[in-house]
Amino acid sequence: MSAPDLQTDAAPDRATWGGKGMALARLLDLGFPVPPLAVVPPDADDVDAAVAESLGRLAHPPFVAVRSSAADEDGAAHAFAGALDSFLFVPPERVAERVRDVRRSGDGERVRAYRAARGLDGSTRPPAVLIQQIVDADVSGVAFSADPVTGDADVVVISAAWGLGSALVDGRAEAETLRLGADGEVRARTPGVQKVADRFDARAGEGVAEVSVDESGPVLSDIDARRIAALARSAADAMGGPQDVEWAIADGELWLLQARPVTALPAQSDGRIRLWDNANIVESYAGVTTPLTYSFARRAYAAVYREFCRILKVPESRVEAEAETFEQMIGLIRGRVYYNLGSWYRVLALLPGYRLNAGLMEGMMGVRDGIPDGLRPEPPSAGRIADAFALARTVLGLVAAHVRLPRMRRDFLWRVDDALRRHGATTDGMGLDALAEAYATLDRTLLRRWDAPLVNDFFAMIWFGLAQRAAERWIGPGALGGLLAGDGDVISAEPARCVEAMAREAAADPAWVEMLLAADRAAVESGLADRPTMAADVAAYVARFGDRCLEELKLESPTLADDPTPLYRSVGARAVRIADGDAREPGSDAVRQRAEAEARASDALRGHPLRRLLFGVLLRNARDRVRDRENLRFERTRVFGRARRLVLAMGQRLTEAGHLDGARDVFWLEIEELLGLARGTAASLDVGGLAAVRRVEFEGYRDGSAPPDRFTTRGPVATSELVPDRPAPAEPESGAVRTGLGCCAGVVEGRVRVVRDPRGVELAPGTILVAERTDPGWVLLFPACAGLVVERGSLLSHSAIVARELGIPAAVAVPGVTEWLRDGDRVRLDGATGRVERIDE
Repeated sequence: MSAPDLQTDAAPDRATWGGKGMALARLLDLGFPVPPLAVVPPDADDVDAAVAESLGRLAHPPFVAVRSSAADEDGAAHAFAGALDSFLFVPPERVAERVRDVRRSGDGERVRAYRAARGLDGSTRPPAVLIQQIVDADVSGVAFSADPVTGDADVVVISAAWGLGSALVDGRAEAETLRLGADGEVRARTPGVQKVADRFDARAGEGVAEVSVDESGPVLSDIDARRIAALARSAADAMGGPQDVEWAIADGELWLLQARPVTALPAQSDGRIRLWDNANIVESYAGVTTPLTYSFARRAYAAVYREFCRILKVPESRVEAEAETFEQMIGLIRGRVYYNLGSWYRVLALLPGYRLNAGLMEGMMGVRDGIPDGLRPEPPSAGRIADAFALARTVLGLVAAHVRLPRMRRDFLWRVDDALRRHGATTDGMGLDALAEAYATLDRTLLRRWDAPLVNDFFAMIWFGLAQRAAERWIGPGALGGLLAGDGDVISAEPARCVEAMAREAAADPAWVEMLLAADRAAVESGLADRPTMAADVAAYVARFGDRCLEELKLESPTLADDPTPLYRSVGARAVRIADGDAREPGSDAVRQRAEAEARASDALRGHPLRRLLFGVLLRNARDRVRDRENLRFERTRVFGRARRLVLAMGQRLTEAGHLDGARDVFWLEIEELLGLARGTAASLDVGGLAAVRRVEFEGYRDGSAPPDRFTTRGPVATSELVPDRPAPAEPESGAVRTGLGCCAGVVEGRVRVVRDPRGVELAPGTILVAERTDPGWVLLFPACAGLVVERGSLLSHSAIVARELGIPAAVAVPGVTEWLRDGDRVRLDGATGRVERIDE
């Protein structure tokens, strides 16, 4: 059979032209900029004659591309990408040889493996072979007419690299990636990394050669990106579905080299993609969380962030338009609490400085990898003029909120003190109706008026982020941690000082210390009766910090007020060290670190008066906001403690009435179900049966494996597969080193103790404490450790702030450290850089 002629023969068919050739012939016929091509059909008996005929139709170009085009290649179901051979810059005298090479590859190992993997017919026949005029590309790449990750048909994704596309295909070049919206504008651009490119091999006179790339700046201009996006969309319209388009630009002219259906495009009808991340929310809600706590937290998140936007003067119409977003700030997946990252970014998009604030928010939340561009929401728009007015109003709202923050904080503290004092600590004598009304009052006066903590958190995020960037640039790595150390007014460090005082009193009585360390609660409290000074100190401590406990934001968690045994153990352990000669005062190292950091900063900024002035403003505001952030968290602890007592009392009343088997069964109900029993809005009175069903369900979650720390769902979350989302680490690390975020300077060597639960744990002197996460309930263990390494968290996490206040060298967000290290391993910790090095012995 001779080579078919596009000009005179019938319309190309798949059997003769193959999948790729038929698509290109059709696009060429429709006027697309496809380089001229001819085909050697699969049943061509005389390859030399067919090649000569094809080259004649192409007017004998000096070089051509020779590529496969099997009948089922580049179809809607199977692409066969890279399975068959192809050749570039082939001179006329070698075309027949290359055609035969391509035909042989149709029965090669790669094709047979591809067919077997996809359950295709194992029989093969020679592919059609395309002979096409070569394009000596300056820039080339691929373009998807719809987002291949999300299935969004309004987004075009372009990958671009210098030179021919072969370096991109085989991974020697990392492409520049652009995303364009439905309006054709570039929405996001991710730079590539390219050191080499493939170009025509002039020395050999054929083929391609690898050359160094020294071009700087973007690969594609916005104008060229829009041209390519338009080409991809036009090809999709012509071919009746989303296309994966191979393109090239040579001397400013855009060419379409190949188009095939996107074979793995997610169907948009599958539903919305949601990205879930437990980041540092796992510090507050670790493990399985009960329905009562989750429903309480979800209502609180929705109310306070809606109010936050109003405080910052976001137009009410935009706040109301995001009503569902506020209700979905967090989710409960298989019994565990996760951030719904899409909702957080949607709320942040309502505020000015979205791009900058997104990065700062990720740092505050401990989100190591942000949201992918395909899922990142765009700021709402009502037109340029309306947007300008909305922006101006919100900026003024931000300024006003910052000015009013000190007064806002004072008013909030007064409201907390007033509400807790007025309603008292006891629930004795209160019926279910009175308890429900007391909860509603707490909700109305405090939980829905959480203005100061929210506004302070927002500005802590901004000032800390700006101060950190300035410190890294002007002073050096890890500089900010030391400058924030030793503030002295952070309430989370106060328990350590109280324990120190009690331990110094106890240290003179070894028998009493032994009792504190080993005796049961009743025996210790009997001993306290003979020691009125220490009894008064313990009572004062419990009165002030009794709501602090492990996982203190989980309403089901027992508190120190319920059982102060951990306090007794901590006092006893510290007394032993004092008796052994350890006279360090808590926080003394932090004072020294701060003085050293300030001296270092002064030296670095000498001769730069403007930098010194600006950095002083940034540092002062960062210190104030970080300190207040931690102190206002303590007020949250107090409010949640009151809520815990109210719901437990309601559980007790329901138990007395025969609705529940025990007071703690109340935690298996949602807060609305609980309040509904008092208000007459409950859908069912069989709350005991409901609690029993949920207990079994959640015990199954506790016994089963936990979902990934970060994953995506598609469509209905309840029925969706949880797809892990684990981006590659920024840089590979050796088996002896892990690097996280340094948060308190100091280099320390010691043996590690990996702690999962701090209850009952005693640390040997010089021990470096390693934990997956910490919360305020761990603070009694901090003074006993020489260093702190935490797998989760951020520089604004509770553990980071308390470590700085006590002067403990510390690193947070150290990936996989609790699995990497074992008890007794010797490590070197650099708290400034976050570097943890395991020392082999």
